[in-house]
Amino acid sequence: MKRRERTRQLIELGGLVVKAELVELTGDDRAVILGLLVEAAARLRGEDREQALTLWRRRGVRAFSDPLDS
Repeated sequence: MKRRERTRQLIELGGLVVKAELVELTGDDRAVILGLLVEAAARLRGEDREQALTLWRRRGVRAFSDPLDS
């Protein structure tokens, strides 16, 4: 069961990358996408962690609720 849950999680996370248009915007350059994620992780380790989380959460909620972006 654990393997199935992990597979589902990975598929959902990949879907978020697609929904954010990172695949399209980077030309499916996985090194660039990973670099973006590493940069975000570094920011979350920094002093402005809470500000970044608040900003990104608001943007994410808007992106999920945008009916034009399915």
